[in-house]
Amino acid sequence: METKAEVLEVDITREEAEALPVTSGHGSNPTSKKVTNKSPRKQKPIQHTLAVPHPAPERWRETYDTIKQMRSRITAPVDTMGCDQAQWKETDPKNRRFATLISLMLSSQTKDEVTDAAVAKLRAAIGGSLSVDALIAADDVSISEAIGKVGFWRRKTEYIKKAAQRLRDEFDSDVPKTVDELCSLPGVGPKMAFLALQVAWNLNVGIGVDVHVHRITNRLGWHKPPTKNPEETRLNLQSWLPTELHPDINHMLVGFGQVVCVPVGPRCDLCDLSTTGLCPSVQKTSNTKSRKAVTLAPEPSSSMSLPKLEIEVETEESKSTLYTMPPSPSKIKSEEMW
Repeated sequence: METKAEVLEVDITREEAEALPVTSGHGSNPTSKKVTNKSPRKQKPIQHTLAVPHPAPERWRETYDTIKQMRSRITAPVDTMGCDQAQWKETDPKNRRFATLISLMLSSQTKDEVTDAAVAKLRAAIGGSLSVDALIAADDVSISEAIGKVGFWRRKTEYIKKAAQRLRDEFDSDVPKTVDELCSLPGVGPKMAFLALQVAWNLNVGIGVDVHVHRITNRLGWHKPPTKNPEETRLNLQSWLPTELHPDINHMLVGFGQVVCVPVGPRCDLCDLSTTGLCPSVQKTSNTKSRKAVTLAPEPSSSMSLPKLEIEVETEESKSTLYTMPPSPSKIKSEEMW
């Protein structure tokens, strides 16, 4: 049974991991130990490969192509409000890359809709453009008020301010071009780093694995044994998934996870994998008042154009939200933000 904890983002940064209390294994109180001043721990390079590659799952390509086809028939929140969208409000190339990084940093533990609104408010609060200098010059109160709806906004206020200062002092006010340099910034973990490089620099050096990719690939049985965290998932996937598919899998699975393969109560009744034996985690779908009303567009044929698709989200409060299908559904967006 899937627990509610699965919904949470688990891509924590190195700073957050090191801040967790550590016990001796004998039930001792960590606060009772003598504290000594130590020199800063040298950052370990991000792991890119496994010593022994994970075997490619059976029928993985058939599964991948089936999900890709389903994704071409829906528009998920990530398609219009994902972190790759933040750059298009900027004209300066450096600001575009910085906006992408800031959007990623704000997105942890936060829905795309909330992140998108927070980025817009932050941009307005610091003068109309997301630049390194403008963010450094802004006071913390203004930043906090702008991003107050995102998860852990107090911590993120500190992180983005310190990250901007590091970019100014060490990287010529630009986004670094390596994973290790990005992960050296406060508040930036591997997932953010890989996605930032793909969007900001068009560099394909690894897979950005978030909670959706982690959840769905485990439901598909692609990991033997099941992975415990996104980093294990990333290393497994990178060991067998063809490199040319690395930039696409995040965006594809995030949208699929937002609309069909949702964390709780997945819409297996709408999923083509459920009738082909490609998914070992098929669940019976129950009808509830709070369930989203989702209609997939019909598959296009050579003699017909695809009609507009609207996904109506029905809630207990009787409010509705419509997601509209773009006019050209034969392509999936190449950017892979979530």
